[in-house]
Amino acid sequence: MSLKESASTADSAESFSALLGIEGYAAKTYFGHFTEMIKQTAMENGFAFESRNRRPPKDPVNALLSLSYTLLAKDLTVLCAAAGLDPFLGLYHKPRYGRPSLALDLMEEFRPLVADSTTLNAINNGVVSLKDFVIGRTGVNLKPAARRKFILTYERRMDQLIRHPLFGYQISYRRVLDVQVRLLGRFLVGELSEYPIFLTR
Repeated sequence: MSLKESASTADSAESFSALLGIEGYAAKTYFGHFTEMIKQTAMENGFAFESRNRRPPKDPVNALLSLSYTLLAKDLTVLCAAAGLDPFLGLYHKPRYGRPSLALDLMEEFRPLVADSTTLNAINNGVVSLKDFVIGRTGVNLKPAARRKFILTYERRMDQLIRHPLFGYQISYRRVLDVQVRLLGRFLVGELSEYPIFLTR
């Protein structure tokens, strides 16, 4: 099943558990092709990717993905709170103590566009190298100086302009996140009949 077929199947999922299964399959498919977006030279220099792993990440690529997701979740948590939404009361992600479930819900549509793109940019353009990581027996961490470089790469991605597919004008990804949070708020109070998902293509 392709990602497009998974998205179509998700629309007609009959239960939450069925939706979880579809999401899991789609994630496996997506990350199964993730290595194709990494330059051959980068893979030869230690950035090979086999599968998504975390808590803790076991290789440099997964360490960067985890950090980028953390940054994105943090930004969406702040935006949810600023818009008057409780970031800890999710729709898809179940509430759990300390987890910003609503921010994680909103993050799904921006993982590839912001977080994964930041990770690939940092790897493919040499922002980070293998010497920037502390590789231990149980996991991999980014050194402080390299973490700062990676965060700057993330911030540049957030400031990049893109044409909003719903409104037609150019705004930064940072502003797009704010717009989507507010559109969700309008949907939740009944001002919109459905939540307009952000799609670039």
